[in-house]
Amino acid sequence: MNLHGLFDAIATSPTEQILRSRFMDHISDHFQVERWGIYLLDQQARFASSDVHGVSEAFVDRYEQVGRAVDPVLKYVLKYHAPAHEELVLPQGDWKQSPLYNLCCSEYDHEHIMTGPIIGGGKLIGTLHFARGQGTPAFNTIDIAKLSAVCTHISTQLASLRAPTSLYLHHLTVREQQIATLVAQGLTNTQIGVELWITQNTVKQTLKRIFRKLDVSARAELAAKIYQPVSGV
Repeated sequence: MNLHGLFDAIATSPTEQILRSRFMDHISDHFQVERWGIYLLDQQARFASSDVHGVSEAFVDRYEQVGRAVDPVLKYVLKYHAPAHEELVLPQGDWKQSPLYNLCCSEYDHEHIMTGPIIGGGKLIGTLHFARGQGTPAFNTIDIAKLSAVCTHISTQLASLRAPTSLYLHHLTVREQQIATLVAQGLTNTQIGVELWITQNTVKQTLKRIFRKLDVSARAELAAKIYQPVSGV
Protein backbone atom coordinates (compact mmCIF):
# COMPACT_ATOMS: atom_id res chain seq x y z
CA MET A 1 0.00 0.00 0.00
CA ASN A 2 1.45 3.38 -0.98
CA LEU A 3 1.25 6.39 1.31
CA HIS A 4 -1.87 7.84 -0.29
CA GLY A 5 -3.48 4.43 -0.08
CA LEU A 6 -2.77 4.49 3.64
CA PHE A 7 -4.29 7.98 3.92
CA ASP A 8 -7.43 6.75 2.20
CA ALA A 9 -7.59 3.65 4.39
CA ILE A 10 -7.39 5.86 7.47
CA ALA A 11 -9.94 8.35 6.14
CA THR A 12 -12.49 5.63 5.37
CA SER A 13 -12.12 3.68 8.63
CA PRO A 14 -15.66 3.22 9.98
CA THR A 15 -14.58 2.61 13.61
CA GLU A 16 -11.65 3.45 15.87
CA GLN A 17 -10.71 -0.22 16.09
CA ILE A 18 -10.47 -0.55 12.32
CA LEU A 19 -8.52 2.70 12.13
CA ARG A 20 -6.01 1.38 14.64
CA SER A 21 -5.81 -1.95 12.83
CA ARG A 22 -5.13 -0.32 9.46
CA PHE A 23 -2.43 1.84 11.00
CA MET A 24 -0.76 -1.12 12.68
CA ASP A 25 -0.94 -3.33 9.58
CA HIS A 26 0.53 -0.89 7.07
CA ILE A 27 2.58 1.83 8.78
CA SER A 28 5.88 -0.07 8.89
CA ASP A 29 5.94 -0.12 5.07
CA HIS A 30 6.63 3.62 5.11
CA PHE A 31 9.11 4.06 7.97
CA GLN A 32 11.33 0.94 7.93
CA VAL A 33 10.85 0.38 11.64
CA GLU A 34 11.07 -2.75 13.75
CA ARG A 35 8.74 -1.59 16.52
CA TRP A 36 5.78 0.74 16.48
CA GLY A 37 2.58 1.53 18.28
CA ILE A 38 -0.41 3.81 18.75
CA TYR A 39 -1.28 5.10 22.23
CA LEU A 40 -4.59 6.78 23.04
CA LEU A 41 -5.37 8.91 26.08
CA ASP A 42 -8.58 9.51 28.00
CA GLN A 43 -10.28 12.84 28.80
CA GLN A 44 -7.83 13.42 31.67
CA ALA A 45 -4.81 12.82 29.40
CA ARG A 46 -4.13 9.47 31.08
CA PHE A 47 -3.15 6.33 29.19
CA ALA A 48 -6.29 4.59 27.94
CA SER A 49 -5.25 1.94 25.40
CA SER A 50 -2.53 0.94 22.99
CA ASP A 51 -1.68 -1.28 20.07
CA VAL A 52 2.00 -2.19 19.81
CA HIS A 53 4.23 -4.32 17.60
CA GLY A 54 7.60 -5.73 18.60
CA VAL A 55 7.56 -4.90 22.31
CA SER A 56 6.07 -6.66 25.31
CA GLU A 57 3.15 -5.58 27.45
CA ALA A 58 5.66 -5.28 30.30
CA PHE A 59 7.56 -2.71 28.24
CA VAL A 60 4.35 -0.73 27.68
CA ASP A 61 3.57 -0.82 31.39
CA ARG A 62 7.09 0.30 32.29
CA TYR A 63 6.95 3.14 29.78
CA GLU A 64 3.67 4.36 31.26
CA GLN A 65 4.91 4.05 34.85
CA VAL A 66 8.38 5.58 34.55
CA GLY A 67 9.31 6.25 30.92
CA ARG A 68 6.66 8.73 29.84
CA ALA A 69 7.68 11.24 32.51
CA VAL A 70 11.30 11.38 31.27
CA ASP A 71 10.70 10.97 27.52
CA PRO A 72 12.47 13.95 25.88
CA VAL A 73 10.83 13.38 22.50
CA LEU A 74 7.37 13.22 24.03
CA LYS A 75 8.04 16.49 25.88
CA TYR A 76 8.72 18.15 22.52
CA VAL A 77 5.58 16.62 21.02
CA LEU A 78 3.51 17.82 23.98
CA LYS A 79 4.91 21.34 23.72
CA TYR A 80 4.68 21.85 19.97
CA HIS A 81 2.08 19.29 18.82
CA ALA A 82 4.56 18.27 16.15
CA PRO A 83 6.49 15.03 15.48
CA ALA A 84 10.09 14.66 16.58
CA HIS A 85 12.93 12.16 16.93
CA GLU A 86 15.73 11.90 19.48
CA GLU A 87 18.36 13.67 17.36
CA LEU A 88 16.04 16.66 17.00
CA VAL A 89 15.66 17.24 20.75
CA LEU A 90 18.89 15.98 22.35
CA PRO A 91 22.53 17.00 21.91
CA GLN A 92 24.49 14.63 19.70
CA GLY A 93 25.53 11.50 21.57
CA ASP A 94 23.19 12.04 24.54
CA TRP A 95 20.43 9.59 23.58
CA LYS A 96 21.95 6.45 25.13
CA GLN A 97 22.79 8.34 28.30
CA SER A 98 19.21 9.60 28.68
CA PRO A 99 16.90 8.34 31.47
CA LEU A 100 14.38 7.05 28.92
CA TYR A 101 16.94 4.89 27.16
CA ASN A 102 18.24 3.43 30.41
CA LEU A 103 14.80 2.87 31.94
CA CYS A 104 13.05 1.46 28.88
CA CYS A 105 14.69 1.54 25.47
CA SER A 106 17.90 -0.28 26.36
CA GLU A 107 15.89 -3.52 26.60
CA TYR A 108 15.49 -3.54 22.82
CA ASP A 109 18.55 -1.37 22.09
CA HIS A 110 16.47 1.30 20.39
CA GLU A 111 19.03 3.16 18.33
CA HIS A 112 16.49 5.75 17.18
CA ILE A 113 12.96 6.73 18.24
CA MET A 114 10.34 8.98 16.71
CA THR A 115 6.98 10.13 18.09
CA GLY A 116 4.04 11.96 16.51
CA PRO A 117 0.96 13.61 18.02
CA ILE A 118 -2.70 12.74 17.65
CA ILE A 119 -4.62 15.95 18.31
CA GLY A 120 -8.28 16.43 19.18
CA GLY A 121 -9.98 19.56 20.41
CA GLY A 122 -6.67 21.40 20.52
CA LYS A 123 -5.03 18.94 22.90
CA LEU A 124 -3.01 15.76 22.74
CA ILE A 125 -5.29 12.70 22.69
CA GLY A 126 -2.73 10.13 21.62
CA THR A 127 0.69 9.46 20.15
CA LEU A 128 2.31 7.35 17.45
CA HIS A 129 5.65 5.75 18.40
CA PHE A 130 8.40 4.27 16.22
CA ALA A 131 11.76 2.68 17.00
CA ARG A 132 14.71 1.44 14.96
CA GLY A 133 17.29 -1.01 16.26
CA GLN A 134 21.07 -0.99 16.37
CA GLY A 135 22.85 -0.31 13.07
CA THR A 136 19.88 1.40 11.43
CA PRO A 137 19.88 4.97 10.04
CA ALA A 138 18.46 7.87 12.02
CA PHE A 139 15.04 9.27 11.23
CA ASN A 140 15.30 12.28 8.94
CA THR A 141 13.27 15.25 7.68
CA ILE A 142 11.42 13.11 5.16
CA ASP A 143 10.34 10.74 7.94
CA ILE A 144 9.15 13.71 9.99
CA ALA A 145 7.17 15.10 7.03
CA LYS A 146 5.53 11.72 6.35
CA LEU A 147 4.71 11.23 10.02
CA SER A 148 3.18 14.70 10.20
CA ALA A 149 0.84 13.78 7.34
CA VAL A 150 -0.10 10.46 8.97
CA CYS A 151 -0.81 12.24 12.26
CA THR A 152 -3.03 14.76 10.49
CA HIS A 153 -5.11 12.04 8.86
CA ILE A 154 -5.47 10.00 12.04
CA SER A 155 -6.38 13.10 14.06
CA THR A 156 -8.98 14.12 11.48
CA GLN A 157 -10.58 10.69 11.30
CA LEU A 158 -10.66 10.24 15.06
CA ALA A 159 -12.35 13.64 15.37
CA SER A 160 -14.91 12.51 12.82
CA LEU A 161 -15.53 9.18 14.55
CA ARG A 162 -15.86 10.83 17.95
CA ALA A 163 -17.98 13.78 16.84
CA PRO A 164 -21.57 14.12 18.03
CA THR A 165 -23.72 12.40 15.44
CA SER A 166 -27.08 12.94 13.90
CA LEU A 167 -29.23 10.57 11.93
CA TYR A 168 -28.91 13.08 9.10
CA LEU A 169 -25.33 11.89 8.61
CA HIS A 170 -26.61 8.50 7.50
CA HIS A 171 -27.76 10.18 4.29
CA LEU A 172 -24.13 10.93 3.42
CA THR A 173 -21.26 8.85 2.11
CA VAL A 174 -18.17 8.37 4.30
CA ARG A 175 -16.28 11.14 2.45
CA GLU A 176 -19.29 13.47 2.67
CA GLN A 177 -19.52 12.80 6.41
CA GLN A 178 -15.85 13.68 6.82
CA ILE A 179 -16.24 16.95 4.94
CA ALA A 180 -19.49 17.85 6.71
CA THR A 181 -17.87 17.23 10.10
CA LEU A 182 -14.86 19.41 9.24
CA VAL A 183 -17.18 22.16 8.02
CA ALA A 184 -19.03 21.93 11.33
CA GLN A 185 -15.68 22.32 13.10
CA GLY A 186 -15.14 25.61 11.27
CA LEU A 187 -12.54 24.60 8.68
CA THR A 188 -12.41 26.39 5.33
CA ASN A 189 -12.47 24.57 1.99
CA THR A 190 -8.71 25.08 1.73
CA GLN A 191 -8.10 23.63 5.19
CA ILE A 192 -10.39 20.67 4.48
CA GLY A 193 -8.51 19.97 1.27
CA VAL A 194 -5.22 19.90 3.16
CA GLU A 195 -6.64 17.71 5.94
CA LEU A 196 -8.08 15.13 3.52
CA TRP A 197 -5.52 15.44 0.73
CA ILE A 198 -8.12 16.41 -1.85
CA THR A 199 -8.48 19.48 -4.07
CA GLN A 200 -10.50 22.55 -3.13
CA ASN A 201 -12.72 21.90 -6.12
CA THR A 202 -13.48 18.39 -4.83
CA VAL A 203 -14.42 19.92 -1.47
CA LYS A 204 -16.62 22.51 -3.18
CA GLN A 205 -18.45 19.97 -5.35
CA THR A 206 -18.92 17.57 -2.45
CA LEU A 207 -20.35 20.39 -0.33
CA LYS A 208 -22.91 21.12 -3.05
CA ARG A 209 -24.08 17.50 -2.89
CA ILE A 210 -24.20 17.63 0.91
CA PHE A 211 -26.29 20.82 0.84
CA ARG A 212 -28.76 19.20 -1.56
CA LYS A 213 -29.01 15.97 0.42
CA LEU A 214 -29.56 17.73 3.74
CA ASP A 215 -31.65 20.58 2.30
CA VAL A 216 -29.45 23.36 3.69
CA SER A 217 -28.01 26.46 2.05
CA ALA A 218 -25.26 27.63 4.42
CA ARG A 219 -22.35 26.16 6.39
CA ALA A 220 -23.80 27.25 9.74
CA GLU A 221 -27.10 25.57 8.88
CA LEU A 222 -25.22 22.41 7.91
CA ALA A 223 -23.33 22.42 11.23
CA ALA A 224 -26.53 22.85 13.21
CA LYS A 225 -28.25 20.05 11.37
CA ILE A 226 -25.57 17.38 11.64
CA TYR A 227 -25.11 18.04 15.36
CA GLN A 228 -28.83 17.96 16.06
CA PRO A 229 -30.15 14.56 17.20
CA VAL A 230 -33.28 13.77 15.25
CA SER A 231 -35.79 10.94 15.08
CA GLY A 232 -37.79 9.46 12.31
CA VAL A 233 -35.31 10.31 9.56
